[in-house]
Amino acid sequence: MTAGAVAGEAVGAWETVVGLEVHCELRTETKLFCGCRNAFGEEPNTNICPVCLGLPGSLPVLNERAVEYAMRIGTALHCTVVPSVFHRKNYFYPDMPKDYQISQYDLPINIDGRLELPGGKEVGIVRAHIEEDTGKSTHVGGGGRIHEAAHSLVDYNRAGVPLVEIVSHPDLRGADEAKAYVEELRAILVATGSSDGKMEEGSLRVDANVSVRPAGSQELGTRCEIKNMNSLRSLGRAIEYEVARQIALVESGQPVVQETRHWNEADGQTHSMRSKEEAEDYRYFREPDLVPLEPSAEWVAAVAAALPPLPAERRGRVAAASGLDAGADAVVTVVNLDLDPFVTAVAGVRGNAELAVRRLANEVAASVDQARHLDPDAFCRLIQMEDRGELSTAQARTVLKELLAASGSGRGATDPAAIAAGLGFEAMADDALGAAVDEVIAANPAEWARYCEGEDKLAGLFVGQVKRATQGKADPAAVSALLRTRRQSGG
Repeated sequence: MTAGAVAGEAVGAWETVVGLEVHCELRTETKLFCGCRNAFGEEPNTNICPVCLGLPGSLPVLNERAVEYAMRIGTALHCTVVPSVFHRKNYFYPDMPKDYQISQYDLPINIDGRLELPGGKEVGIVRAHIEEDTGKSTHVGGGGRIHEAAHSLVDYNRAGVPLVEIVSHPDLRGADEAKAYVEELRAILVATGSSDGKMEEGSLRVDANVSVRPAGSQELGTRCEIKNMNSLRSLGRAIEYEVARQIALVESGQPVVQETRHWNEADGQTHSMRSKEEAEDYRYFREPDLVPLEPSAEWVAAVAAALPPLPAERRGRVAAASGLDAGADAVVTVVNLDLDPFVTAVAGVRGNAELAVRRLANEVAASVDQARHLDPDAFCRLIQMEDRGELSTAQARTVLKELLAASGSGRGATDPAAIAAGLGFEAMADDALGAAVDEVIAANPAEWARYCEGEDKLAGLFVGQVKRATQGKADPAAVSALLRTRRQSGG
């Protein structure tokens, strides 16, 4: 039996419990403890110095901007910013030349926060602490794992890059909630300006602690930590597989072993890496070369005051303008793609903001790069033309596509009325539309009789035929309204 089949059959008997550890690289110009450039994709081992290589006699100097970014993140996650201390976390991997990582252990800078998902669920945040990143190992040969490789290469450009690790409580209940959490967290990180949130470049990395327990139980099961998930799709697949694997073990009478496991995208499975380390395995002790970090109350307040509107607040504004629910998929999409200023523009001219959200979440979202150059005034005029019935839904979509292409290329008309005229789109006069509707009704007497008797689904047949008869000029909403009027009048 496949793992997926097991998960599907056991879903009613078991509850999934997930906690996430998200590492985000900060958008500083330089590294956390030295002046080396913090830049992605440069020649290997060129952004290095004695400090980030851990050479004898080198001393770390804390990056003030990194501290500010960490406080931005903590404040955005409703954490309390507190005095903190740096520790040495000792381990012996080739990607960390000092053989220890400077991190924060029992006294992190941000504690006791929360994150609200678009659907309203609240996820607790244990901590969001500062630490330095490791170098990057590339294992050559085999399947890309160290034990299969012919040799390994190490790039220390990333060693010492500032990170904030955000640790959640085990409040998530499945792959979908985990993905929603990461999406919302990424949107918050980008909004604060602290991180670019690019999973594909490794500036946002996620580890998942996954366990299962009988439905209704309050006791946590044995967890496994899953690593190597570089996309939301990978995160979802890894959690689903791991849940199924653990359920299969427990139902066959075998124990779940607490360990760290590696997600393999190619075979869609998790594989054992090592036994799960505990705090004592890292032999933490205070970093002797750094003083305690104690941000002043004035600095903390200034950071909080400078935060821009965050995604939840922006979704609320879009919802208020459009009448849609703040957790609606279309609203979330519009805000996540930074398209909400267009909704604000439409609402500002008393336009149909709900229609604007639909167009943005569908047609504009599909061409989001071109939308960066879209004139809000032009978009407002297009929405008004469609709302007034001057353009049918199909025509409005076509005009919007042309408008986006012209905006993105810098060539062609950027006035929706001019584009519509060039395409031959003209609003049908009321009498012409009514005549077309009457002709279609007359051509389909049996179907019209069934529609008048309450068979509402036949409205689609009439709308489609009217659109064909008018070569797509008829507005479906206007046709539907005329059909209802004709039925009510017995015509």
